[in-house]
Amino acid sequence: MDFSLTDEQIAFKQTAKQFAFKELQPNAATWDRESYFPVEVIKQAAELGFLGLYTSTDYEGLGLSRLDSAMIFEQLAWGDTSIASYMTIHNMVCWMIGEYGSASLAQQYVPQMVNGELLGSYCLTEANAGSDAASLRTKAARDGDYYLLTGEKAFISGAGATDVLVVMARTGAAGPKGISAFVVDAHSEGIEYGKSEHKMGWKAQPTRTISFNKVKVPVANRLGEEGEGFKMAMKGLDGGRINIGICAVGTAQAALETATSYVKERSQFGSPIADLQSVQFKLADMLTQTITARHMIYLAASKVDSHDPQAGVYCAMAKRLSTDLSFEVANQALQLHGGYGYLNDYPLERHVRDLRVHQILEGTNEIMRVIISRQLLQEDGLEPLY
Repeated sequence: MDFSLTDEQIAFKQTAKQFAFKELQPNAATWDRESYFPVEVIKQAAELGFLGLYTSTDYEGLGLSRLDSAMIFEQLAWGDTSIASYMTIHNMVCWMIGEYGSASLAQQYVPQMVNGELLGSYCLTEANAGSDAASLRTKAARDGDYYLLTGEKAFISGAGATDVLVVMARTGAAGPKGISAFVVDAHSEGIEYGKSEHKMGWKAQPTRTISFNKVKVPVANRLGEEGEGFKMAMKGLDGGRINIGICAVGTAQAALETATSYVKERSQFGSPIADLQSVQFKLADMLTQTITARHMIYLAASKVDSHDPQAGVYCAMAKRLSTDLSFEVANQALQLHGGYGYLNDYPLERHVRDLRVHQILEGTNEIMRVIISRQLLQEDGLEPLY
């Protein structure tokens, strides 16, 4: 098994790191304090292909693998967790339309999403359908050449500032087989947006509820056939779990670098605290945790790329491990800063706040454990890695 990177992967990482260093990191604290969604910077990222990383080249995307894309997302998250995480959501929406929409529907939306003219949001979660997504209640009733969309979605990233929504809605009976997926113009008549939520982290991207009141959606805007929406949602979430996990890793890397620099400069009792064995042990654990998280994500991404039948459970394992470990790394980095780590003048408290939600979204880490244990307890279990 070769863990070395190709020249192309190294080039992608360097390009993303340069963008993060120039455009994201210097502004992240200000965007966080002001709850500012930097649409203009996101559109600059489109010029480098970062809004269509694994979208097909048929629609002007880069057509990269999930592994290559993860490497890029990590570098972006090193610069700003919140904005990089939004970019992953946009990428998922873009990919889903290109993957499951008709050729004409995909051509209508995807190239404009890849180049940043249109931004996307993903609408699955509802107030009473979070972990149990198959119980969603938003309905799409067929009316001639249209569906009438009625219901409410919650915790939608980018809502109110985006242009295209991929909405999961019920077209049939209860359960996952009654759910279909639709592409919806975010400015359609009958759509109302709630207030921008006051969140613990991810303050640089808006999060709102979206209400649909008999919104007319052309039948041509359905993705696939009726009843296929939940299957698409789960496929999207496999990739989403890789994306959210690797964004956590990028943030952990940034926290580790900040802490390493700090302990070299901070002196107590006449010498740098980096000379203390307790500090050295903590740094050693943080580095080990970061690398472990990164390579678990790489493994899951490679499973998706190779269409491994057990890719979903590897994505669940990777998401659970990477988000838990990355939060711990950022929390320990804050601890090494002492009281300064608790101040908004330093990035550590923002890293901790931003990373906390990664253990919740794209399926809580408790749900990840359910997915993993169910697979393990099946008769065939998991294929051993040898």
